[in-house]
Amino acid sequence: MAEKKNTAAEEAAKKALEAAQAKKAAGKVQHTYTQVGQQSASKEELLAVTKKNALPYRIGAIILWVLAICFEVLAILIFVQKLQLPFTVENPGWTISWIVCIVLDLVCVIIGSNLWKKSNHLDPASEKNKFLFWLHNNLGVIMAILAFVPFIIIVLTDKNSNKQSKIIAVVVAVVALLIGGLTSYDYNPISQEELLENADIDVVYWTASGTVFHAYDDCSHLNNTVELLTGTSASAIENGKTRLCKTCEARAEKEAASGISSVAEKADEAVEELTETPVEEAPEEEAAG
Repeated sequence: MAEKKNTAAEEAAKKALEAAQAKKAAGKVQHTYTQVGQQSASKEELLAVTKKNALPYRIGAIILWVLAICFEVLAILIFVQKLQLPFTVENPGWTISWIVCIVLDLVCVIIGSNLWKKSNHLDPASEKNKFLFWLHNNLGVIMAILAFVPFIIIVLTDKNSNKQSKIIAVVVAVVALLIGGLTSYDYNPISQEELLENADIDVVYWTASGTVFHAYDDCSHLNNTVELLTGTSASAIENGKTRLCKTCEARAEKEAASGISSVAEKADEAVEELTETPVEEAPEEEAAG
């Protein structure tokens, strides 16, 4: 009776395991692969491609930053009443006008800074010079300061404006400065050295819309993706995927460490065998007669 119960329990467990495996297999996406060729043959050529890819974003960022400064100048002229249009002569038109200019200033700063950060990830600066690396990655923050601080200074030093208007203007500009500065800061910058470090992997996978490439096509981040692009890591970088997936990186490091441990264990076993094997004594030579 006990044997029958054990057999029934084993069969039930087996069926449950098979059902779970079948469910997992059914839910797994079957990928389709598109091979992508590599343009560059050396690191210098790869950096030339990344620089070319980043150029449109840099141009867009600069144009938007120039517009941001223009809106700031317009806000200053309206606030100090150097520029008087029919709708800016009296309140509420006067207040609304310079606030709108500050808002447009902020929009240009945010979009421009995000374009600049995108360009920095496509064509990163070298980390050899720490100051230039920081400056390159945080130029958006500097532009945010230039886009609002002069307005704040001029508002505070304007003798013709009343105290209430000054307080409102400073509060609006400071809030815009904080928003612009926080969104312009690059919290996860990439260096040229980091970019090139992962540029020699033979086979990687990435998606058309992603920003990273993967060392494994069964990475959990690719579970819901059918169409995958595949090629070398250099070709992925050329297509704007400048980082190795953190999950894949951790998995590769774990597998490498496991392999090293296995080799070390085998070496220890070999050493133990050598030390445990008794050394046969050489036969004594017979004395000459």
